Amino acid sequence: MDINKLVESFLGSGASNTPSTGQQAGQQAGRQAGQPVGQQMSQQIGGALKSFPGGLAGGAAAGGLVALMLGSKKARKVGGTVLTYGGMAVVGGLAFKAWQNYKANQSNRPADMHDIPAPPSDSGFDPANSRDAQGNDMRLALIQAMISAAKADQHIDAVENSRIREQIDAAALGTDEKSFLFDQLGQDSDPIAIARLAQDEPQAAELYLASALAIDIDTPEESRYMERLGDALRLPGPLIKQLQDHAVAARDAGMS
Repeated sequence: MDINKLVESFLGSGASNTPSTGQQAGQQAGRQAGQPVGQQMSQQIGGALKSFPGGLAGGAAAGGLVALMLGSKKARKVGGTVLTYGGMAVVGGLAFKAWQNYKANQSNRPADMHDIPAPPSDSGFDPANSRDAQGNDMRLALIQAMISAAKADQHIDAVENSRIREQIDAAALGTDEKSFLFDQLGQDSDPIAIARLAQDEPQAAELYLASALAIDIDTPEESRYMERLGDALRLPGPLIKQLQDHAVAARDAGMS
């Protein structure tokens, strides 16, 4: 399975999860110098959030299947755009920042989209270079989390399901990539199954953050889903609050 191609098709053509040689060198230099890599991340994520309009059109224009799955609510549209232009890096970066604030007991510190650190390679917050509890690429787990969360309020009816399947079938993906997406679309929305994908707290935080970006919690079904997910992931309440705040800040940045 071509994970990079799958992620790019799911999130949109603007989502790049494999840094160029120059980006890798710059990130490494920043780490060696002991500098926060927030400047790099703010250019790639924060800058993108400010530059691109929120909305389903943004995701759809970039070819992202996520736009169809997240539905038509405004906050979901923005969430889709955040992911489209930030890629999986935005999930790792936001989750790492929330985790940092939680560990530092900075409960009242607002999330700043221009101060998102690139997670250190050994932090456990680098989805492109980590494996979930089942031994699979962590980026696949994050896609599973987003699809499951997006289906929590059952807005994907038979008509929507058929339309999404048509888009997947028409996508420039191989058989394995399409089969993965078809399988996930056919699965029930199950926070317990998603929680089982996490092998440690960093991955649990990433799964929760990805889920929070995928939905706007304004229905009883969505609220129950996120409560069950947080419980199953065994995340502390203060960390959940940080993750929720960072997801909201990401959506707000996408709307500004």
